[in-house]
Amino acid sequence: MRLIIVDGLDGVGKDTHAQFIKRRYEEKGERVVLRSHPESDNFFGRATKKSLLGSGPVNKVKAAIFYMLDVLRSVRAYYNKKNIDTLIMVRYLMGTAYLSPFLSKIAYRFFAGLVPTSSYMFFLDASPEELLARVQQRSEIEMFETIEELTKVRKKALMLAQDWNIVDTNRPVGQTVIHLDSLLSKLDRCA
Repeated sequence: MRLIIVDGLDGVGKDTHAQFIKRRYEEKGERVVLRSHPESDNFFGRATKKSLLGSGPVNKVKAAIFYMLDVLRSVRAYYNKKNIDTLIMVRYLMGTAYLSPFLSKIAYRFFAGLVPTSSYMFFLDASPEELLARVQQRSEIEMFETIEELTKVRKKALMLAQDWNIVDTNRPVGQTVIHLDSLLSKLDRCA
């Protein structure tokens, strides 16, 4: 099974690019499952979303915990299943970057030890200003979607993503897709 992880901050284009990846492998005849966290099909995903729409430190911790449980649920339900060729997980490990700097490092290491990883780990990156402009077009704004939070979380996430494939999404989607397709082709040849 090919495990592809697409992660990054809010507004970076995770779902857009994950859909491209899904179509890419489906066109090759593969059976593909895409999980984008938080998922609304289970208690943990719904609790994560509710906490993200709240405010304050308690909701931040609740969001992080429920998010991790939602991801673990998806891993248990879909990873290494015989009827799946490619599993795409959106919002996977970088949820830990939303914790305090000290806790984010510990949580990342702990969580990375619990869940499977692969060479197909993509951290989509854009400037905080670009991210803010994108999220402000949405009807609901989450607690982490301010310029201050995006700047802090991006800094922590980039430190955690040192072994990831970092993809610049400041450019137009078409250019990013071409770059991502090239990376996927290279990884497929090495697999």
